Amino acid sequence: MAFFSKLKDRLFKSSSRLEQGLDAIVEEGGEETPPTPDPVIPEPEPEPQPVPEVPEPAPVPQPVETPSPIPADPVPAPPPPEDPAPEAQTKPGLLGRLFTRADTRTVIRRTLDDDMLEQLEELLIAADMGVDTALRVTANMAEGRYGKKLSTDEIKQLLAREVARIMEPVAKPLPIYPKRPQVVLVVGVNGSGKTTTIGKLASQFRAAGKKVVIAAGDTFRAAAVEQLQIWGDRAGVPVLTAPEGSDPASLAFDALTKAQQDGADLLMIDTAGRLQNRADLMEELAKIVRVIRKKDETAPHNTLLVLDATTGQNALSQVETFQKLADVSGLVMTKLDGTAKGGVLVALADKFGLPIHAIGVGEQIDDLAPFDPEEFAAALTGLNAA
Repeated sequence: MAFFSKLKDRLFKSSSRLEQGLDAIVEEGGEETPPTPDPVIPEPEPEPQPVPEVPEPAPVPQPVETPSPIPADPVPAPPPPEDPAPEAQTKPGLLGRLFTRADTRTVIRRTLDDDMLEQLEELLIAADMGVDTALRVTANMAEGRYGKKLSTDEIKQLLAREVARIMEPVAKPLPIYPKRPQVVLVVGVNGSGKTTTIGKLASQFRAAGKKVVIAAGDTFRAAAVEQLQIWGDRAGVPVLTAPEGSDPASLAFDALTKAQQDGADLLMIDTAGRLQNRADLMEELAKIVRVIRKKDETAPHNTLLVLDATTGQNALSQVETFQKLADVSGLVMTKLDGTAKGGVLVALADKFGLPIHAIGVGEQIDDLAPFDPEEFAAALTGLNAA
């Protein structure tokens, strides 16, 4: 639950916007509902106790007269206790006051009608859920509840349930195959968080007992290689590099050869960030795939697309492009702590159905965790974890 707490704390922009929007929607056309008194729980009746048998009274001995002692000075009897003050007689104890205190809070509820549904749709679209997904979610929320009065908390629970239902089929950890080395190609646009994601995944796999090798395939940015080497040192994982400006496909081929010789379990290949509208850069990525398949025709066994949550709906076009050119097998979503539009993850799951292996909410080693749909839905809507 530690990651859920961190996720909920850091996903504040999305959850706070949804909460504020839901509050405003309900309050706009809602009305106060009087509080329902708590039911009175009767005390259990005492069980009848068996009446003990009364023995026959023993004969009472007759008193013997004795001379009266010399009377001492009479001691005055203590005065009878005064009657308690009337307020003390009626004032209950602490527990009594706690359990008999009337709840004066009221709950605002609004009838779920067409106007309310339209406002809910607009709110979800603003959270980057996408038009189609927002319409589907609100339609499911209204099923069997149309015309009924709902509070903000009830709407949040319904919304969280629908989000979790959409995300459940795609919440899958990165699969581990018996093939050694398992080649994991990591792709994405500039600044999406590929390098840090590789470092965190490598650290977690090594902690799980796997032998990991990293190939710094971003040969065009010296800073990316240095950053990956820092993560490699932190995780105790070797990082294979090449001189700046080298052919990344050649480095990937050499790294796969080295990983095979060393008996590594996983080879994680970093790639240069590239925009999905640059055909030359995308062709370079396709070349990496062709070259490593000369060494292992089944490689890469996983192609992870790292997405930046702050890009919003642009993430949808990135998935479309990379899926065509690199045969993306799974997604990792980063920077969920920096956006008010965390709903884009719901739109991705609803449209593409690609496995979501992990999500990130920060720069620390434990800020990347396997994707849990219920925790994500609860954090997105502001609910507490069950």
